[in-house]
Amino acid sequence: MILTYRVLTTLIYPFLLIFIYFRKITKKEDSQRYKEKILSSHFNINRRKDSKLIWFHAASIGEFKSILPVIKELNLKSDNLEFLITTVTLSSSNLAKTELKKFTNAQHRFLPFDVIFLINDFLRLWKPNRIILVDSEIWPNLILQINKRKIPLALFNARITSKTYKKWMTFPNTARKIFSCFNLCISSNLETKEYLYQLGVKNNYFNGNAKLFSEIHENVIKNSNKAILMKNKFWIAASTHEGEDVFFLKAHNEVKKIYKNLITIIAPRHIDRVQHIKSLCRSLNLNAQILNKNETILEGKEIIIINSFGVLQSYFKYAKSVFIGKSTLKRLEKVSGQNPIEAAKLGCKIYHGPYVYNFKEIYEILKKNNISKKIETCTDLSNNLIKDFKSSHDSDGKTSILINNLGEKILADTMKNISNFVFNETL
Repeated sequence: MILTYRVLTTLIYPFLLIFIYFRKITKKEDSQRYKEKILSSHFNINRRKDSKLIWFHAASIGEFKSILPVIKELNLKSDNLEFLITTVTLSSSNLAKTELKKFTNAQHRFLPFDVIFLINDFLRLWKPNRIILVDSEIWPNLILQINKRKIPLALFNARITSKTYKKWMTFPNTARKIFSCFNLCISSNLETKEYLYQLGVKNNYFNGNAKLFSEIHENVIKNSNKAILMKNKFWIAASTHEGEDVFFLKAHNEVKKIYKNLITIIAPRHIDRVQHIKSLCRSLNLNAQILNKNETILEGKEIIIINSFGVLQSYFKYAKSVFIGKSTLKRLEKVSGQNPIEAAKLGCKIYHGPYVYNFKEIYEILKKNNISKKIETCTDLSNNLIKDFKSSHDSDGKTSILINNLGEKILADTMKNISNFVFNETL
């Protein structure tokens, strides 16, 4: 099976060149750096020979954010480390430009496609001393070549769903060969820990979901629209997916019967949908504005559609109520749920639909502490929003303190495992 995979990925390489160029012209790839994914000559190697290079691979924004506290903690333990962070998405690379400025020894690159000669060149040229894959980034060629070179390998905040586990077990020998390459696995939930055990992973720990210890520095969060937000009632529908927006627009109309000065902020998970959402607003006679980064909310606009990345914290900071999307659609049940942690850390009351598979453990924690609530109907949502608007904000910060304390404990436990992995020279 591994040989078949290797041959197939090599054969499709010419088509990947076409594919990546098409994504570039449709602005889904970085127009200057897209060749990092397909050409060894564009890997842009830049490392110190006398340092220990720790390579983290995190697919997208959420995974990228989860490793920043780990890098900070590792830097406190040694001044002889440097970090290579690879991601896949354009949005995560844009975030990296900002976040990695906080470190003098960290740099970002795009991960090359899992084609054997690209992977071999990447490992040969960068020469990492330790490699940490984040979440569910299981690439067979990459993992097996790491193992062949005897580079210690970890899986951090691992997530294996029942669907993914069943797929791996279609080829059990191949699966166990791949997963046995890991020297350390830190699982994001107990279900994943059990699946990894069945897949042959021995050094396997569960401390809690690492996304809970992502840092938020509330004092530096600014929003140029604070004044207009605070003089109105507003709430946020975040990380919405196609098929959910009408649900939120109907809730808006219900709440508007009580609060005329209502603003609903919709932040789609994929911002290429903003024009579609505006069309929906027009069909419901709602006055909408597509808001680009650093633009001002216009007077009289009741639906604000966010058309930029990395700005949600500046709205969460002032909001009472946030509905987290990808949770109302039955068709997405097995891949449902988006990360509610940032909104919770900023003191918001969290609402979600019945489908939150990817974050069910986190939602259980939030529910237990009366931070989140499941919503079944549009009327249920509008009634809860009206209730929130009548109550005081979380001014004492109890929600933020609870979540941050939990995150600090998880981080401390996790760093014991990671520090041993990074600094144990016997691996």
